[in-house]
Amino acid sequence: MSKKQIWIRALAVTIFCLPISAKAVGDVAAGKAAFAKCASCHQIGPSARAGFGPQLNGIVGRPAGSTKDYRYSAAMQNARIVWTEDKLRAFMKAPGDVVPGTKMRFWGISNEKDLDNLLAYMKTNP
Repeated sequence: MSKKQIWIRALAVTIFCLPISAKAVGDVAAGKAAFAKCASCHQIGPSARAGFGPQLNGIVGRPAGSTKDYRYSAAMQNARIVWTEDKLRAFMKAPGDVVPGTKMRFWGISNEKDLDNLLAYMKTNP
């Protein structure tokens, strides 16, 4: 096989696999607007603090139930989850499926674009 044939095959494999492995990228401004659904319980940003729900700064990579200023349910305290983008996406879709017994009362978000946007916005608040 020639170098050109190897290069063409490698390119074809890369192009074929790209849509499968590429992460969806959300719109931060749209995510900030979509956060209005969350804002009645959660705060995010420089002056965020717990309210009816925990503050969400630095949520990606944070262990569940670990902020000091919020009283979590026993289910969340014992969940042993680290909030990855995939876990957050699943939780925002169906909280009770990810953490059975959570006290978060939310119907969930099924629109993938809304989830992409929310995650993009949430990641801007480390």
